[in-house]
Amino acid sequence: MNNALLISTYNWPDALHLVLKSVEKQSVKPDEILIADDGSSNETKDVIDIFKKLGLPIKHIWQEDDGFKRTSILNKAIAASKADYIIQIDGDCIIHEKFVEDHLILAKDDTFLFGSRVNIKENAVAEVFQTEQTRFNFTSNKISRKTRNLHVPLFRDLYTETTELSKKVRGCNLSFWRKDFISINGYNEEMTGWGKEDSEMIIRLLNSGVKGKRLRYGGILYHIWHKASSRSQENINEKIEAKTAQENLKRCAKGIDQYL
Repeated sequence: MNNALLISTYNWPDALHLVLKSVEKQSVKPDEILIADDGSSNETKDVIDIFKKLGLPIKHIWQEDDGFKRTSILNKAIAASKADYIIQIDGDCIIHEKFVEDHLILAKDDTFLFGSRVNIKENAVAEVFQTEQTRFNFTSNKISRKTRNLHVPLFRDLYTETTELSKKVRGCNLSFWRKDFISINGYNEEMTGWGKEDSEMIIRLLNSGVKGKRLRYGGILYHIWHKASSRSQENINEKIEAKTAQENLKRCAKGIDQYL
């Protein structure tokens, strides 16, 4: 099973640098790293080039900056890959050394995985960048939601599949089969701006018969605090999501098929 680690990013090269450092330390390395770049400047490319030279198998997929178009850049990145299995994070999330291994161990047919995140506190961000810290123990005063930082394989493996949309679903910690993603036509590009694009995609997976499984006590990642994104499009995106749920939609009209 070939796998790809998909990282979405936009103009935060310092954060991406730490994320890629944490990828270097994985107990099981991804076969491919897809950087889904929503219009960043050359500083981001410079970071990527450094890690390419260090041997990371990175494929950089970039589109022009035309506002928040995360749905389209994620579709383009997945279309550019031949990996069987996609593990998806955001470019502001440092990953635990067992992160990729956990997702791969629990990968199962007709199932997607969703994990949560540990939060790096606002007052700790400067020091984390200065020291290039990528590991955080349970007692660290730099993080909140510490119970999410427990790595316990025995507990990790106890969760069962569900056919319901969980409020715990986050686009920064997902994994799924590429064929399942393509079957629902990927992300809905009618959704622009921040909000609901991940859960709407997940609803279509569930509608198509793919079950979800929570990944806890494993699949740990650390979200670097930053100011919240604009939510100006959230109401529009909520209506699209509601329609998908109410009409039991399995595909979107404007999705990944235009890049395949």
